[in-house]
Amino acid sequence: MLSVVILGASGYGGGELLRWLSTHPQVGSIRGTARALAGKPFWAAHPNLNGVVDGRFEEDIAWAELAGEAQPVVFAALPHGELAQRLPGLEAAWAAAGIADRVLLVDLSGDFRLKDPQVFAQAYGGAHPCPEHLARFVYGLPEWNRAALPGARRVASPGCFATALQLALMPLRGLDVGFIAASAATGSSGSGASPSAGTHHPLRAGDFRAYKVLSHQHLPEVRAGMAACGIQGRLAFVPQSAPMVRGIFASVQFALPPGLDQAGLAARAREVFQDAPLVRLVPDSPRVGAVAGSAFADLSVAARDGSGVVLAAIDNLGKGMAAQAVQNMNLALGLPETLGLRIPGRYPG
Repeated sequence: MLSVVILGASGYGGGELLRWLSTHPQVGSIRGTARALAGKPFWAAHPNLNGVVDGRFEEDIAWAELAGEAQPVVFAALPHGELAQRLPGLEAAWAAAGIADRVLLVDLSGDFRLKDPQVFAQAYGGAHPCPEHLARFVYGLPEWNRAALPGARRVASPGCFATALQLALMPLRGLDVGFIAASAATGSSGSGASPSAGTHHPLRAGDFRAYKVLSHQHLPEVRAGMAACGIQGRLAFVPQSAPMVRGIFASVQFALPPGLDQAGLAARAREVFQDAPLVRLVPDSPRVGAVAGSAFADLSVAARDGSGVVLAAIDNLGKGMAAQAVQNMNLALGLPETLGLRIPGRYPG
């Protein structure tokens, strides 16, 4: 059985990890840290877990206590930048406890998704604290990087926008489409548990706006995915703030290459996702309400008059965050990919 530790378990990502892992048949124990809530039960931050998930927040973990565990798994659900600051110390502590080679670390932040320190600095506005560790992390988007995940011990889960956009782009693999116009609307939970003037739900519940236009930090991830899939084209991305709590709805539009029509685009989508058990192709528009609370991504394609579009819907906290991290854990440890994840959304939301 797996012994799991969640670093930063009090945020939305931590709460979702607790929810998914509590019913995972291979998870034997779960511990979570949150210094401000140390000693309090998990449900103090996540009331939906009251009576369902036992356990209390801890200030820190005595890593020597995991020395006897066959497979320690650490999920980092920390604020962006914190794991990168702490990783050298964590690695030293794991080495001292004799578990460094056995720990599977899955990071939910953006700290280790980009391999190039200069690209990281441009995307996140500062130098990486430990660039020597960047190459150790496997990028955890299973649908195009599945072969690299089995046996991995350091995994960087993708960003929520990056997940939705890369999935929507995958039917274009190997094509040169020139210009790609992408937009994606996200719910308020994507901004984390601490409200700000731009993210607080009461201020956005009756509003709709764009932000970080053409400059979102997930763009380098998406462009790296395009390169890995052999997709040629100049990508412009406009993220949007939607009046909902959960979910991302993405639209990727492009000019159809000569000879590609509706039937051909649909065939490409079926081929690229034929071995992707958490991607569902739907005949009409995907619906955020159908994936909210789930690990699934729903996609559809359309082509007409020389234009093509791929639409995608995911739960930003599910396939866009915690559920995908569990999917990565399964693959890294040689478990069935969907173990503990084949749970339907809560439609209607």
